Amino acid sequence: MADSTLVERARDVVERAKRAGAQEVFAVAGRSRSVELQRRDGATERLKEATSRSVSVQLWVDGRYSSQSTTDLRPDALDRFLADAVALTRALQPDPARLITDPTLFPTTVAAIEVEDPALVAGLDSAARERWVETMETEARRHERVISCTSNLTFRSATGACATSNGFVGLSASTDIWPSVEVTLRDEGDKRAADGDGYGARFLADLPDAATIGKNALAYTVARLGSAKVPTRKTTMVVDRQAAGSLISRLLSTANGSSIQQGRSFVADKVGKAIASSKLSILDDPLLPRGLGSRAFDGEGIAARTLPIVEKGVLTNVYVDTYYGRKGKLAVTTGGPSNRVVALGSKDRAAWIAAIGDGILVTSFMGGNSDANSGDFSFGIRGHLIQKGEIGAPIGEMNVTGNLLSLFASLSGVGSDPWRASTILAPTLVFDNVQFSGA
Repeated sequence: MADSTLVERARDVVERAKRAGAQEVFAVAGRSRSVELQRRDGATERLKEATSRSVSVQLWVDGRYSSQSTTDLRPDALDRFLADAVALTRALQPDPARLITDPTLFPTTVAAIEVEDPALVAGLDSAARERWVETMETEARRHERVISCTSNLTFRSATGACATSNGFVGLSASTDIWPSVEVTLRDEGDKRAADGDGYGARFLADLPDAATIGKNALAYTVARLGSAKVPTRKTTMVVDRQAAGSLISRLLSTANGSSIQQGRSFVADKVGKAIASSKLSILDDPLLPRGLGSRAFDGEGIAARTLPIVEKGVLTNVYVDTYYGRKGKLAVTTGGPSNRVVALGSKDRAAWIAAIGDGILVTSFMGGNSDANSGDFSFGIRGHLIQKGEIGAPIGEMNVTGNLLSLFASLSGVGSDPWRASTILAPTLVFDNVQFSGA
């Protein structure tokens, strides 16, 4: 189906919904194709290919609202679906805060964003997919202690067209690809060490090669051999760039209209105030070329624009959609994050480790929880001791505890090495006097 036909389908759904009795309509017509290949210990374990087409609608009927979707796109089936959807919406309770997006928030022109790779739209042929997973596995198995190895490759292309009853029409198309490897090694006694590596990108050309991903997966797993608890301590924490995004996400997890309006946000009264040290600045950038979170407009049709979130430690904006903007009397910004880009420092991870001398390097956070009202947290971690400016013995079965606002107030260093395979482009982060609970 051509993109123009997809746009016409969205427009047609709007008209059909209005004939069914809806006063306002936001319709999205979409199509997608995905392929997943998994190879485990020398044999293909999963091969899944899926193509889907769907229509979703948001309906406003007599002051009431609902959102529904269908994959049956035959004209008569669409009419039945929309008639039923309008009837169901009419039976709901009125909600005066739920209105269709104000047309002044729609983009006047839809920005062209480089997020669709023609090579992935065409699709990798089966031979190319097999080469990816076989090469990753071959490199990841080059160790006498390998017990098992699983390599994965997933890629997707998607196109969506939206149309509204109050005049907006938009089209978006994107691709993404995700290769990864998981490795398990035999450790001492009956213990095992497990780790891996993976990457994601909009364009095939932006990926590391398959051999590099396999080699990294093995190296990271070998580095986990002999992992043990270390005594409880308060020390400097260096967070690897692949784990730093998790902390940024936790810090901003309640910086949105929903959490603030519902009274469950530890940053509810912090707009215009410091939530971190002056080392931290974060820009939400939906127009970043090839960004995994890039978009021309959000799910409500609100035009994409860069939005400062944290400037030198000060919370400057939160994510507010039109609904919670009305309910909470908050200024509408956008419904949710796109690419959150952390302003960079001048030293990479190796330089920071050399500079601090002793501490703990966190390579991943494993479970745990944080309190939406207070920001108190406890996270499991994996990583390494830092001793005399070098990465030392692997550690595990430890927790890091504290408060997110206090933790980010202790941020003393920001790296120059952003992790780009994420919607949070965060570098190495360094925190002072962090509490670790161990043996």
